[in-house]
Order: sequence, then structure tokens, then C-alpha cells
Amino acid sequence: MGLQSLGPSLLSRWLAGRVWGLEHAFERARASGRPEEDTRVRIFVVLAMFLMGFVILAVGATRAALFSGLEAPGRSALAAGAARADLVDRNGMMLAADLLHWGLYLDPREVWDEPATRRALKATIPSLEDARITRALRAGRRTFLSGGLTPQVKKSIHDLGLPGLSFEPEQRRVYPLGSTGAHIIGFVDSGGVGLSGAERALNDELREAATHGASAPATPLSIDLRIQAALEEELATAAAEFLPRGAVGVVTDVHTGEILGMASWPTFDPNAPGRASDDAKLDRAAGQVYEMGSTFKGFTVAIGLDTGVATPSTTFDASQPLKIGYRTIHDYHATRRVLNLVEVFQHSSNIGTAKLGLGIGPQRLEQYFRGLGLTEATPVELRESARPLTPKVWNEDAVASTSFGHGIDVTPLALARAYGGLVNGGIVVPLTIRKMAPGVRPPGRRVVSEQTSQQFLQIMRANVSCTCGSGGNANVQGLNVGGKTGTGEKFDPAIRAYSKTKQVSSFAATFPTDGALGDPRYFVLILMDEPHPSANTYGYSTGGWVAAPAAGKVIQRIAPFLNVRRRAETNPYAPVGEISKSVSGE
Repeated sequence: MGLQSLGPSLLSRWLAGRVWGLEHAFERARASGRPEEDTRVRIFVVLAMFLMGFVILAVGATRAALFSGLEAPGRSALAAGAARADLVDRNGMMLAADLLHWGLYLDPREVWDEPATRRALKATIPSLEDARITRALRAGRRTFLSGGLTPQVKKSIHDLGLPGLSFEPEQRRVYPLGSTGAHIIGFVDSGGVGLSGAERALNDELREAATHGASAPATPLSIDLRIQAALEEELATAAAEFLPRGAVGVVTDVHTGEILGMASWPTFDPNAPGRASDDAKLDRAAGQVYEMGSTFKGFTVAIGLDTGVATPSTTFDASQPLKIGYRTIHDYHATRRVLNLVEVFQHSSNIGTAKLGLGIGPQRLEQYFRGLGLTEATPVELRESARPLTPKVWNEDAVASTSFGHGIDVTPLALARAYGGLVNGGIVVPLTIRKMAPGVRPPGRRVVSEQTSQQFLQIMRANVSCTCGSGGNANVQGLNVGGKTGTGEKFDPAIRAYSKTKQVSSFAATFPTDGALGDPRYFVLILMDEPHPSANTYGYSTGGWVAAPAAGKVIQRIAPFLNVRRRAETNPYAPVGEISKSVSGE
């Protein structure tokens, strides 16, 4: 019977019997007058016990090395801890990866020359603080000194030949493109746990995928690096000119909900998030809510069309301010005349839009806003997605305000999603940061009819193509861009009123507006938070002046990447003898 076949109690009794047997053998040797036999037996027993111990240790070590499972396909010690799968863009371009780095340790008990060690460390790692080196030299034991060393830095230190210094391998998340896509990609902590962006949203998925080791497939995001780079560059250029408090850029596919580009300014380097301010790390596209101003007029116009309250030719008297209870609603740039629905949109008339909203009524307007997703956090994988601020009571006062974008605060992503539903044929779909398979269109909910969607596309186009529209600065020859300006005055708690100097200026665009409803179509949003006028804007900082030009430049640059070709231009609803363009750009 083998030893492994014995139970614990039987094994212990067997060993005890063998020990007693040996002891009796010693006693018999002494009793027979042969002490040399007693000594030889004892030496033999001691050697046998040592040999058995070495055999047990060898068997245990061999079993741990060969049968622990750590070296099985798809597994590694690092994969069970902080390792993460690579992140790539929709075309396979690298966004984030785990790379081998090194941690530096110092054992002061082995250091021969402290000053030389200190000088060498400072020369090789300039960012290493003197106080940290001092603590390590006084610790009396081996301590961690610095982490994240590249193989090149490790070699430089190793080649110094200084005693007391040693290294241990460690995985580190690296973002090879620096700040490009920082807010949508996100970053991780020192333990490899995602803290923001896709790194946080897809944390479990990325860590699970890493358990496949070298064969782990990269996780593709929805963004296109070419689109992302163009969006960020134009946003930064506009920010440099208009010096806003913050800025946002978003590009989406209106049929799939894929976010093709998403930028927030100011930005940061995810390789060193600790050096960035909280303001720079704030994802303004998903995590910040704004009163969007006149971009909301697009929703009210579409709802008016869908409910039958208005048609493109329905007229609204905007010759006089509109009084509702204690409030008086004015137009930013008053036309003081009767406007049809298309002209209300083109001139961004608060008076005409409020009258349309009152015709729709509080109940229906709220239902449509809910259907468009404007009363909920935007359904997207990003954990930063913020909930909107909506009216507590939907009455006529709330309708008059929200119809032109006051009294309701939403995220830029919420606006992008809702506009996508109006221009894709009437279906609101979730936004996503995941790449979708070609030809796949996610299920959504219908909010407006196809006829409404088609009419709304043409109204948006008329606002850009017509010289009387507020969106002319976004026009790109041959791409049939449509859009709506927005300039929302910000509420100032200090004066308990809306500020006349602080604005949220934006432009919501879609292209191309021609073709069938199912044809490829894209949405672009540019937003500037508290921009300042420049020498080129005649003192204006409204959406038509600070955001529309940037949107047009983004569209011009990304159209080739999306295979959108130049075509004959359309100019729907062009009035006879077009009146001069509004200089306000509102």
C-alpha cells in the first residue's frame, strides 16, 4: 500500500510505528553490547530523514512549476492582476497597451558609497526627489524607490554597477498618442483599475480579455483616430482664438450611434493623470450639463411638425415681444415681422419658437423630450454620463423656456443623441463607444415620423445654405451641411439672473442632408463655454460666430475619411429676394 493511499490518521499511526520500531532496534543494539550498531543506525536514520525532506521539497517545487496552471495557455501571473487587453480605434490603430516596465528598489545595507549612489540616481532619474532617496537610505531594509522605469532607464542604472540597487518587473498602461482621445479612452490607477473613459467603462472586459495572454484580442473602440485628431485640432484652434472656459466637440454616426470622435478642452495626458487638474480631466461631453440655448429650437420645430401643430409655411407673429405671466420674451436679433416656421428657425426667433411650444402644449412637449432622451442620462457605456436638470413642473412657463433651450440642462452627448434621432429617419438609438460590425444598426425607438425627419433635414439645410440663415459660417461647398446655432445665456448665482456676458455658444450640424433617410449621415457638435469675441467676430461671441466656423472646418476635414463625396448643392425653402444675413450669428 502506498503512502498516498493512507488516510491522515493511518499515516500518522504508520509513522509512529516505524519510529518506535527504530527505537526498539536501538535498545536491542545496546542490550546486545554492540554500541557501534546503535551509532550506525542513528546516522543512517538522520541521513534518511534529510533525504526524505529533500525529496519532498523537490517534488513540491516540480509540481508547482509544472502543474500550477500559471503557465497554461492564456494565463500569466500578471494577467491575474493588473494586466489589460489593448485598446485600438475602429481601424486597429493603437490607443492603449500594457508594456513591461521596471520598479527600482534600494537596500541600504548593501550600499558602499551613499553620495555616489545619490548622485547617480539623480543623474539617471532627475524627477526622483532627494527626500525619497534619503528615506530609502535610512530605512534599514530593502524599499521601493521608483516605478515605471522604461527598459532604457533600467539599463542605464544597471550599467552603473552600484550595489544595493535591484529591479522588479511591473506592467504599466501606456497611451502612445498622449492627450489624443484622452477623455474617451480614459486612464487607470497604479493597480490597473480603470478610473475614467473606456478604461473604466470596459474595465472588467479588458481585464478578462488579458487572461488570454499574448493571444488576447485588442478591444476596438468606435472612434476613428483621423476624425478624432481633426476634431481636437479644430477645437483647440477655436479655443485659442475665443479663450473659452471649456469646449466640446462630438462626431457621431446617426444610424449606429457610434461616437466617431469626442473631445473635451482643456485636455490632459493619460500617461500622467496625476499632473493634470480636475478641470482638465473633466469630460465635458458626457459629464457636464449645459443650457444649450437655441439648438433646442430644432427639437421644438421637429415636434411642431410631427404633431401637426405647424408646417414649414405656418406663420408666427414675431413683430412684438411675447408676454407670459411675469415674463417678457424678446428676440436676440429682432426681425419685428411675421415669420414662417422655416424663418423662425433661420432667424432663431425666441418669440416664434415660444409660440410654437405653447401650441404644442406642456404634456406633449414633455413626452417628446422624454422620447428624445433629454430627460435621462444618456445611455452610453461611459460612467461619466450625467443626468440632466429638467423643470419640476411642465407648465406654460416651462414650455416657453425649454422651447428655446432655457430652463433645461443636458450633456452634449444627450444633444447629439437626440439630434441623431431627428435626422436618421426618426429613430433614437443609444450612443456607444464600441465599434459595431458593418451593416449593423441597433434597435431604437421611433420619436418622429420619416416625413418629419425629411422635412427637418431640409429646414436644417436651409439654415446653412440660405444667406438669411444663422448657420452660414458652417457651409462647406458640395457637402450639403445643415445645422442650428445655439447661444444660451448662463445663469449667474451672484446676481440670481441670466448673465449678459457669459454664454454657452454652440453649433449642431448634420451632413449630408440630401439623399435617402437611410443613407450614411453624420452629426457634428461644437460647443464653447463662455467664449470671448475676437477681432474677426465684430464683437460677437454667439454660436454662429465662434462654433459654426469650427464645425464647418471639422466637416471639411473628416468627409473624405467617411467617404462622403462632393455633390450638387441644395437650397431648400430659399425665399425670393433673400434678405441679408443676420449679423448677430445667433
